[in-house]
Amino acid sequence: MSRFELIAEESGGRRGRLVTGHGVIETPAFMPVGTQATVKALSPDEVQQVGAEVLLGNTYHLALRPGAERIARLGGLHRFMGWRGAILTDSGGFQVFSLDHLVKVTDDGATFRSHLDGSEQRFTPESVMEIQRQFGSDIAMAFDQPVSWPATVDGARTAMERTHRWAKRCLEPAPLDGQMRFGIVQGGFDPGLRIESAETLGRMAFDGFGVGGLSLGEPKALTYELLALQTARLPGDRPRYLMGVGTPADFIEAVARGVDMFDCVLPTRIARNGSILTRDGRLNLRNRQFIEDRRPPDESCDCYTCARFTRAYLRHLFMSGEILGHRLASIHNLRMLLRLVAQLRDAIGTGGLARLIASLREEWSLAPVP
Repeated sequence: MSRFELIAEESGGRRGRLVTGHGVIETPAFMPVGTQATVKALSPDEVQQVGAEVLLGNTYHLALRPGAERIARLGGLHRFMGWRGAILTDSGGFQVFSLDHLVKVTDDGATFRSHLDGSEQRFTPESVMEIQRQFGSDIAMAFDQPVSWPATVDGARTAMERTHRWAKRCLEPAPLDGQMRFGIVQGGFDPGLRIESAETLGRMAFDGFGVGGLSLGEPKALTYELLALQTARLPGDRPRYLMGVGTPADFIEAVARGVDMFDCVLPTRIARNGSILTRDGRLNLRNRQFIEDRRPPDESCDCYTCARFTRAYLRHLFMSGEILGHRLASIHNLRMLLRLVAQLRDAIGTGGLARLIASLREEWSLAPVP
């Protein structure tokens, strides 16, 4: 039986356990992004070895290629991509509405042009849930309409109310056995709308809730303010998932505001561009200063990359255009973030979370956010 168990709460943070048909997810948890059924440059075993218990796949991309029916015929998303752990599939709402002039939205759904071949496609709340049913993911996200910064209050209200109507429709079809369904709260950048959305969605029979439409260009202080307003009003017995954030600052501040789950492409994206995350900040290994640097990427890290290779070698790989550089940097960046989240998780319930957060802010050179 899929379920969420709340184990401990402390200083705003929550420690829990999300039980799925493909394993237990200890929360707070970071989900590496496998948009197109792969975490770029890494094998499923490598992703598991860095500590991931759950991955994210994307309905928009996978529905266009290779298609939900094909994935179903091939045994479902887990078997298709060779991943034995849990999978959360995003509904594709963010991707659809990012198409801007290529999308037409009505209360029934959204019609858009494929970025692959220009063909006309249509998503409705019902079709998106059916696609995720065919995937067989452990967690399926409801179809929503986000707005980008800056957004007017009227525009944000229109999108929020449509999101609420779509959320009800996403709950109407019978769920796939064992598949959890998460609603997504919206509200743009207006505190009143954010509160209204959390209270409205919180009354619906979702198994958990995503906080969507944040980190889309607004000031970080506003991000955390709006996040706190919604986590304070969402049901405490169900998980909260802050969508699309992935910096150390985001994890530290969001855990302090009651978030249980995160995802972001940042660690693997910057890895492919030659950058690594370290306690000294983000390093661009293409810089000449690393040409004879014998240190590991980060001396505090226990990953395969840091145990075996130097900054000088990684720089050589990137300057030579070798794919191994992308792989090693991705392993390191994912491990750094997963270790950070584990450190926060392990502190919840011990009486030391507030001290740890203060220490991590100093360690990562982060200014406290009101």
